[in-house]
Amino acid sequence: MPVENNTRAFDPEIVTDFRERMSYGSYLELETLLSAQKPVSVPEHHDELLFIIQHQTTELWLKLVLHELRTATEFLRTDQLAPALKAIARVKHIQRTLTEQWSVLATLTPTEYAEFRGFLANASGFQSFQYRAVEFALGNKNRRMLRVFESDPVAHALLTEVLEAPSIYDEFLRYLHRAGFDIPVDVLNRDVTDAWVLHPELVQTFRTIYENATEHWAAYEACEELVDLEDNFQLWRFRHLKTVQRIIGMKPGTGGSSGAAFLQKALELTFFPELFAVRTEIGQ
Repeated sequence: MPVENNTRAFDPEIVTDFRERMSYGSYLELETLLSAQKPVSVPEHHDELLFIIQHQTTELWLKLVLHELRTATEFLRTDQLAPALKAIARVKHIQRTLTEQWSVLATLTPTEYAEFRGFLANASGFQSFQYRAVEFALGNKNRRMLRVFESDPVAHALLTEVLEAPSIYDEFLRYLHRAGFDIPVDVLNRDVTDAWVLHPELVQTFRTIYENATEHWAAYEACEELVDLEDNFQLWRFRHLKTVQRIIGMKPGTGGSSGAAFLQKALELTFFPELFAVRTEIGQ
C-alpha cells in the first residue's frame, strides 16, 4: 500500500517535549558545534565554509585517533594485546575516512581558494597540535615542535605529555620482550622523547616472527596491524600533498612552511622502519 500523502505516520510514542529531557541536539552540543564555523573573508566567500568544515572535522577525527592510540598503548603496556588491536583497527577505519576527505577539499579550485586565502593570515594546518600529538604517539617525536605551541598552554601541555610518554611502538617492543622475544636492552631503555630510528638488530627479531607465523601468530598479527597503520598514514600524507599541489601548486604555506615541498619531505618519515626492512630479509 502506498504511503498516504507521501508522508510517514507519526508514531504516538515518539517523544516531542524536550523542555526537561535531553535531546539529540543538546547531547551533541549542536548549538555550539554548528556555530563554530566563522568565515573571516570580507565579503564572505562561499567556499570558505567548506575549508573550515574540512579542517574542523579532521580535528574531531584526530581527537578520536589520539584517544584510541593512547588506549591501545596502555593495553600493550598491560599485555592486553587483543583490545589493543581492536583500538588500532578503529584507528585504521578513521584513517580511511580522513584520506577520503581530501577529495572533498580537492573540489576547491585555485581561483576560489585565492579569493579568501589572504584572510587566513598565518593560520596553517602546520599548527595542528592534535596532528603533532598523533605523530608523537606513533613515534615521530620532535621536541622543537613544542615551540610552535608555546602561546597555547593546553596544547603545549598535551604535546609535552605525549612526547615524554612511550610511543605505541615502544610499548609494543616491551610487550614482545615480556613475551620472550629478543629485544635489545638499549632499545628497552632508550630515551622515549627521541624520534625513533632504525635499529637493525630488531630486524632479525621480526624475521623470526614472520618466518614462524603459526607459532607466533599473535605477534605476527600485531606486526601487520602496525604496518597497516603506517601505510594508511602515508596514504593520508600523500593525498594531503597532492591536494595542496592541486590547489596552490608550489606556493609557500600560510604558516611559513615551504608548502608542498615541506609535505613531500614528510613522506620520507617512518614510524616502524624495522617492520618494513624485514620484508627484504624474508626468504633470503
